Amino acid sequence: MACRLLSRIRSSQKGGLRSKLVDPNQRWAEDAPAVASVREQGAIILGKTTTPEFGWKGVTDSPLTGITRNPWNPERTPGGSSGGSAAALAAGIGHAAIGTDAAGSVRIPGAFCGLVALKASRGRIPVYPPSPLGMMAHVGPICRTVEDASLLLSVISRPDPRDWNALPADRSFMNWQSLELPEKRLRVAYSLTLGYGKVQPEIAQHFKRAISDFAAIGVELEQVESPFGDPTPFCRILFEVGVAHAVRHFDQDRRKQLDPGLWEMAERGERISRRSYMEAVEAGVLLGSRMRLFHESYDLLLTPTVAVEPFEVGRLSPPDYDQADWVAWSPFTYAFNVTGQPALTVPCGITDSGLPVGVQIVGNAFADRLVLAAARAYEKARSASRFSLMKPQS
Repeated sequence: MACRLLSRIRSSQKGGLRSKLVDPNQRWAEDAPAVASVREQGAIILGKTTTPEFGWKGVTDSPLTGITRNPWNPERTPGGSSGGSAAALAAGIGHAAIGTDAAGSVRIPGAFCGLVALKASRGRIPVYPPSPLGMMAHVGPICRTVEDASLLLSVISRPDPRDWNALPADRSFMNWQSLELPEKRLRVAYSLTLGYGKVQPEIAQHFKRAISDFAAIGVELEQVESPFGDPTPFCRILFEVGVAHAVRHFDQDRRKQLDPGLWEMAERGERISRRSYMEAVEAGVLLGSRMRLFHESYDLLLTPTVAVEPFEVGRLSPPDYDQADWVAWSPFTYAFNVTGQPALTVPCGITDSGLPVGVQIVGNAFADRLVLAAARAYEKARSASRFSLMKPQS
């Protein structure tokens, strides 16, 4: 899968259903909707960035393109699957990116590279060609600031008839320069673990500081440790079946050329029964309903974006986590792919190793603008907090 690099607006579009026979020299006759929109607004495409093959994991390396490294520390991963996009932005190449996200693929690298990244509501940004990941697949901007993310969203959120799930046009996104919280006092829930995540102590410390900064913007905060049960088992089924579907046309010789981990995941997906898959779909529907009811009481939900700091390149997981499974260290992202809610990461600190940490803001379905407004208010509060700490004491 390839990512496109834009200058004023930079795009990372991955291959979707075009997995039957991909020839790097073939003619591509049309743009994806988001790419077409930024082109029409005068964006300059700089080139392509890397992803793991078919976006199958939360780090960015592959037998074809090698290892993508984090500009904050080249010995650490930028995350994935849109890791090439995030690394390029963090290195100062281009101004913005469009990433695809089926289990955290814009938010993981956004957090690991100190960026703002939004997985928009399902249908907010039209998707074409349709993704083999189905209900989990989303699109969203990766930028350096919340304002830039809002600007890019205003461009790429126009509906497109090629996506039957696209939402109607919402002109409120055109007013990207005015991101203000509503006058009413927001009720905001927060959870360090969602009841099932294993979080590194330093990440937990930064999350607690972020909660204090959110208190400064005048919201009503309440800890809700387990808003829902662990969705990992059924999310894993949905994801692995989607990966198997993506490579369904590959014969054994072509599969041997794939990343071995991708091949193994596809084989697991092929062994999942129809009954298990439909039960996973049903579990996802129930989770979506539960979260709609949750947001009757709370406007937003805060979690860490990722449970760990960026770890060494060439690994699937950091020490003390399952070395054959990347999902355990990113437990906060994939549930909201299933529910279709907007979820955004914004920087909230730097570890003792000098690496960025992100906090995730989750809103009710279609509340993308509220999520952006909350992120902008937090961005301002955190900047003010850091400035006050640097002021000389009288």
